[in-house]
This record gives sequence, C-alpha cells and structure tokens, in this order.
Amino acid sequence: MSRRLGLGAFAAGLLAAVLSALVRATTPLSEFDVPNADLFLSTGLSAAAVAFVAYGVYRFLTAFLVARIADRRRAHDVRNVLRLGVGGIALVGVLGAFTDQWLGVLVSFGVIGFAVTFALQQPILSFIGWFYILVSRPYAVGDRVNIGSVSGDVAEIDFLVTTLWETGGPLASNQPTGRTVTVPNSLVLSSEVVNYGALFDRVWTEIPVQVSYETDLPFVRRLLLDVADEELGDDMDAAMERYRDRLRESPLDLDVADGPTVNVAQEESWVVFRLRVLVPPTRAQRVKNRLYERILDRLGDHPDRVSFPVSRNR
Repeated sequence: MSRRLGLGAFAAGLLAAVLSALVRATTPLSEFDVPNADLFLSTGLSAAAVAFVAYGVYRFLTAFLVARIADRRRAHDVRNVLRLGVGGIALVGVLGAFTDQWLGVLVSFGVIGFAVTFALQQPILSFIGWFYILVSRPYAVGDRVNIGSVSGDVAEIDFLVTTLWETGGPLASNQPTGRTVTVPNSLVLSSEVVNYGALFDRVWTEIPVQVSYETDLPFVRRLLLDVADEELGDDMDAAMERYRDRLRESPLDLDVADGPTVNVAQEESWVVFRLRVLVPPTRAQRVKNRLYERILDRLGDHPDRVSFPVSRNR
C-alpha cells in the first residue's frame, strides 16, 4: 500500500512539475486580463510538485526502511524521524516555490524562530523532550512506566506528547483501566520517570501471606518456595540469568539470589511471609493471582500445621 501511494505521489508530482514548466513557457491566461494569473498557477503547480514528491519519498522510505525493521519500538522511532525530516524539507521546498527565494526562506525561518520562542515555550520544551527520549531512551513504545503521577503502557511517542494506556488509576490492581492518558514530552525533563522494564524484561514483586504465630513457620517458608518453583520454574531461572548478565554489564556490585526468596516480618497479631519473585511487568498481577490461588490451596491442605490470624486489627 505504501509503495502504491508513493508511486502515485511521484506521478502526481511529475505531472505538476511538467504543467508548471508549460505554464512558465507559455502565457495562456494572459488573454483573459488576469494579472499574474500564469505566475500564480505556475508557482502553485511547483509547490504541489514539491509536496507530492516529498510525500512519495516518505512513503517509499517507510516501505523500504520501516517495514524491514523487526523491532516495533525502533520502527516507531524511525517513522517519526522520517516524518520530521521529510516534512521539514517539504515545507522549505513549498515556501521556496512560492517565494522563488530559497535562501530568503531559510533566513526568515531563523527570524521567525526567535519571535515564536517566547510564545511557544511549552511546545518547544516538549519537542526537546521528544529528542531526548529518542536519544537517551528513558522509555520506548511498549514499556510500562510512571511519568509524574501517571502510570501506564507507552502506546505512542509523538513529537510533542506521549500517549499511555493507563494502568492502575481507580483500580486497586496495577492493570489496564481502558483509558488513555496524554502527557507532554517535556515532563521527562522536569519530573521523575520510572520504567518497569528498563533494566531488563522482568521486575521484582512480592506476594504477602499472613499466618498466625501458632503456624509452623519453617514449613510455610518451604511451601512458598516450592509453589514459586512449580509455577515459574525454568522461566524464572532464565530471567535470573539475564538479570545477572545485565548486572555484570553495570558498575553495580549486588548479590543476586539463585531463585525466589521469602522475607519474614513480625506484625502485631500475625506473621507476614513475603514471597519475592521475578515477573513480566505487564503481567505481574496475573502471575500473582496464580501464585495466590496455589499458595492458599496448599496451605489449606495442612490445617494441622498452618493457621490464619483472627483479629479485628487484621
């Protein structure tokens, strides 16, 4: 589809260029006493030729470059760069066709730029933010992020704004709400950005389980580790290996566990076990749900060794 549109745009551009040359070579409209009508028509056709050819170039580059990029995040960035570059060249070309003074157009852009800087500070900062996102990659399309007070999955990064598919919000679980949130790119320059998948493709999460003091605590600890190993198994082992590789590439000196771990905390009327596992950031709640179901079933199979707290404070 992109190639056909590109060919059509090229054909329209060539036709407009030929017609513009014919109008310049002849003056068919002068018989009607319309002042400079042939000049207006010629420049209009020249501008149309530039616009059509630029659109054709964009479509061809999209078909041959963007379509060949397997990484959707990188393809999104390349498409935006092409839009900006080809669009800027086309704008200069169209204005140059109308003024017939290419250098004057470029100088005018500089003068106008100083004038509009004060009136368009926020859009300019957002555009700088987009360039920073493109170069430094604090996040990309598909990442789950917190930008300021907004949490969501990055759906699109445009020149001025980033569109998120909101997660959390009014929901207790950190799952999609079905709403979209648009934030200006300038926020990456003025507020914190939390990327759940920046280190690698997993994040740590905890599953808390409360039991009474009468419970066989070592038994519960072993049971939680067994459930985590059964549910996550080889997937978490592979994730842990990728985590170690990522840490070896960084200047951090951290100890990494061989698998799931359990932390224990003492509360007023019960003991809290916190099972710590690696999960995909966009599927964390689903993994936690599966673990909770299996843990509660297994604990319920041993009423002689496990009891749950009963308290008004619980």
